[in-house]
Amino acid sequence: MTRDEKAQAMGIDLSDFMPSGTLAPATRIGDTVYVSGHVSTGYIGKLGRDLDVETGKQAARVCAIDLLKAAYTITGTLNNLRPRKLLGAVNSMPEFTDQHLVINGASELFWELYDGELHARSALGFASLPNGFAVEIEAIFEVTG
Repeated sequence: MTRDEKAQAMGIDLSDFMPSGTLAPATRIGDTVYVSGHVSTGYIGKLGRDLDVETGKQAARVCAIDLLKAAYTITGTLNNLRPRKLLGAVNSMPEFTDQHLVINGASELFWELYDGELHARSALGFASLPNGFAVEIEAIFEVTG
């Protein structure tokens, strides 16, 4: 099964990406695709006050799907893309310390889609994110083959 087919089997529709704003959702330089930060559409609030870790993981998964869709617009396929680095921002209360568990929602999706392949990652807590979104994640992909 190709990576594109596997994404479809996982319920990821790569064709329905709608970029917004005055920035590129992704850009390619050589064999690297840089994907702008994508927010957790449908998930508003702070972790540790409004949302629990499991809900935060779902929010991170939404971000990861949008990261894949943005990268797909650059290459036309996921088959030759490998996630290499994620930077996850979690809108959280000062006492909330489980940002890494929240961003696991994105990492676990990539783990499943890429057959256990690992990527580098940072998971950081922020006092606020644009429009009150719970999570924002950016990514770097390598184009192979």
